[in-house]
Amino acid sequence: MKPCLIEGVVLFWLAVFSANAPAAETKVTAGAITASSSAWPAAEPAALERWQAKRFGMFIHWGPVTLTGHEIGWSRGDQTPVEVYDNLYKEFNPTNVNVDDWVRIAKAAGMKYIILTAKHHDGFCLWDTKFTDYNIMHTPFHRDVVKELAAACKQHGIAFGAYYSTCDWHHPDFPLTSPGGEVKREKSDLDAYNRYLLSQIRELVTNYGPLITIWNDIPQLFEGRGADTIKLVRSLQSDILINDRTGDGGDYDTPEQRVGKYQHDRPWETCMTICQQWSWKPNDEMKSLAQCLKTLVTCAGGDGNLLFNVGPMPSGEIEPRQVERLKEMGAWLTKNGESIYGTRGGPWKPTNTMASTRNGNTIYLHILRWKGDVIELTDIARKIKSASLLGGGTAKVRRKNGKLYVSVPRRARDAIDTIVELKLDGSAMDLPALEPLQEFKSTASNVFQGQDSDCGPQYAFDDDGDTRWATDPETKQAWIAADFGRSRTVRGVRIKEAYAGRVQKFEFQYREGDRWKTVFSGTTLDERFQKSFEPVRAREFRLNILDATDGPTISELEFLEK
Repeated sequence: MKPCLIEGVVLFWLAVFSANAPAAETKVTAGAITASSSAWPAAEPAALERWQAKRFGMFIHWGPVTLTGHEIGWSRGDQTPVEVYDNLYKEFNPTNVNVDDWVRIAKAAGMKYIILTAKHHDGFCLWDTKFTDYNIMHTPFHRDVVKELAAACKQHGIAFGAYYSTCDWHHPDFPLTSPGGEVKREKSDLDAYNRYLLSQIRELVTNYGPLITIWNDIPQLFEGRGADTIKLVRSLQSDILINDRTGDGGDYDTPEQRVGKYQHDRPWETCMTICQQWSWKPNDEMKSLAQCLKTLVTCAGGDGNLLFNVGPMPSGEIEPRQVERLKEMGAWLTKNGESIYGTRGGPWKPTNTMASTRNGNTIYLHILRWKGDVIELTDIARKIKSASLLGGGTAKVRRKNGKLYVSVPRRARDAIDTIVELKLDGSAMDLPALEPLQEFKSTASNVFQGQDSDCGPQYAFDDDGDTRWATDPETKQAWIAADFGRSRTVRGVRIKEAYAGRVQKFEFQYREGDRWKTVFSGTTLDERFQKSFEPVRAREFRLNILDATDGPTISELEFLEK
């Protein structure tokens, strides 16, 4: 987590996940983790490579909570009273559930593995566990869904894994309870709860394996205990993986509801919802096909996996509109899957406009948005033998002054992702990771704690809404500027403020000689601010913030030239 992101509610999550680093110092190697002590045994490198090659998986959040349409776990004691929530299972009878259909849908989407929420923070178990009666066998449904899904995955050649919440706001021995794990119990026994957790994880691995992973979540109070979880799963299945939410780290990172950063030396997996809520919600807003594919492509381009979540309805069926969207993704992968499966990210680090993947002597350049007729990239230390569109079509590449210029005829461009296949005279795998080209030099009057590499002004111009320029707390005035090095004509600007409402007064300006001249002034910004104006031709432009309630922070500042 970048230091400049530690503000407001993020402080809560920092506390929750503060134990996520391994207990012992680790040495990072290409795609694997090697423990330097016996804190916990490292993952098998081959298992990590197999998991990374899959690139795309299905996450399933489901349980009695679907009867309410509220969020799983988090709505307990919030939208739904605890006593009501805890008794939903007595009415849970999803008579139309067919886990074979779930697996077929995942396969049609091009997904290679499935992770099911065997137990979420609400403590309800979807399998025939011997350690609590709060499970699916005590519902009117009375079927072991984990067993059925594990068998269906095996039959269809899909890897299967189990999500198991580290915290449990229902269990009387866990010290924290609902709402949101923010209430402390009068009596608890964390040691007893830890024994319960380990016993259930043993059940899952032993009775429903082999599993591709155990997917822990929210390790409240589990620092120093997660190592025991990792040791246990490794002893039961040597090639199993476990994520970083154990309390003491794990094999791969799990950025949530955002695409992770390029990271070639540490495996990662973005977990994200196809709609807005993890569990089923009536009329939930669903992502467009373009959003879904861009997420998948930028994950692969950053050398990460995508675990894409669906929430089956109370009937147990996946919503038809979600099924259709997943099938659209699968159709795209049928044509373009070689640019995703089995690849590694890079060599160019992804942005909002492009990503790249590589395999052997081939680079797949994914052009997600055209700003003009030519894509400019930093050149690579390999000869390019040929350039063409994946699946057939013309692409041109020329090299000059350390840059690579890629062009594709307008009629041949894809509306979502134009994929250029570059064949090299040698391996693409040993090329270094390359930063996106900067169109201009960016500067700012203030940067959060002076950490330019994490929070500097360049992050407001990187086409990535998850990064930002941040300033020190209580900063009231600040500016951020761009120097193009030559005159450019600008006709408008888009500004995305990371924390809407902080900026109270500002000016958008350009430099003329030694003076800054104001193009327009404003009061407040937000996530979607846009302003057009009469064309201004200048070399330097800046956003000058005159008053703010707290340290200004800008996610994106885009100059409109057309």
